[in-house]
Amino acid sequence: MNSKPWRIAVTGAAGFVGSVFLRHVAEQRIPGIEAVSMFGSAAGDIREPGQVSQAIAAMRPDVLLHLAAIAAPSAARADPSAAWHVNVLGTLHIAQAIREASPNTRLLFVGSSEAYGGSFLTSPSPLAETAALLPRNTYAATKAAADLMIGQMSMDELNAIRFRPFNHSGPGQTPDYVLPAFAQQVARIEKGQQPPVLNVGNLDAERDFLDVRDVVRAYFQAALPETRIATGAAFNVATGHPVRIGKMLRLLLDQAKVPIEVNRDATKFRPNDVPRASGDSRALRESLGWHPTIALEQTIADVLDFYRTQP
Repeated sequence: MNSKPWRIAVTGAAGFVGSVFLRHVAEQRIPGIEAVSMFGSAAGDIREPGQVSQAIAAMRPDVLLHLAAIAAPSAARADPSAAWHVNVLGTLHIAQAIREASPNTRLLFVGSSEAYGGSFLTSPSPLAETAALLPRNTYAATKAAADLMIGQMSMDELNAIRFRPFNHSGPGQTPDYVLPAFAQQVARIEKGQQPPVLNVGNLDAERDFLDVRDVVRAYFQAALPETRIATGAAFNVATGHPVRIGKMLRLLLDQAKVPIEVNRDATKFRPNDVPRASGDSRALRESLGWHPTIALEQTIADVLDFYRTQP
């Protein structure tokens, strides 16, 4: 008789990062390891504790990667109630269900570097995980609250690891984020679908950009059966090398097939932006041997090629 497979359940499996994670696991072709949506083929809602408890009790996964979230800061700002319900209460429902129905499950909670907020203004860069969580927008506040909650619950019989990924992108990401927003416009200009003017926001901010395919490798390594990490541990997922958004835009425009003018649009500026955000990922490197492998130029090329294929 075959032994039970090592099962990784994923919330937000149909989303951008979730779909990349599922594809990565499938590509590894490791016998006995599978990744599936926590709700299976059904549509589930983590805001409903009954649905969450039923799904976790039925599956009893070895690992649960929690990605479901209101993930765009603009969406959280537009509907704070939904952001708090999904990002905090939804996370609480998952943690409680694991503790009650599947206590051996390892929870991988995906937070956000946005939670550091004001620490980017006052602490040496790149930030380590010991920096204070000082969120400066609605999305960041919900992620900070959930991060602290999981940290506390890990002291009370919850087996959990916390991730704080920095900006990451890749083919398939929606234009709610800076790189795909630029790439979509470039692709539309190349097709003659809009005038040859790229409307942009703040180009002076510096961000720690990663490729989503590197980020999901970190999650996968943490999900493996042989991985041993102290419960409650927090890990930055970062390069440690911030890049000015204007430089990223220049790398993108270098790949454009037509000349494009850049227009700074003040309405696209985020009022609570920090000028520089960068993370120290030494803890992750030392614990899992992880390091980023995909160059920013490659990520940019792949995102642009994706939008070139869109109508």
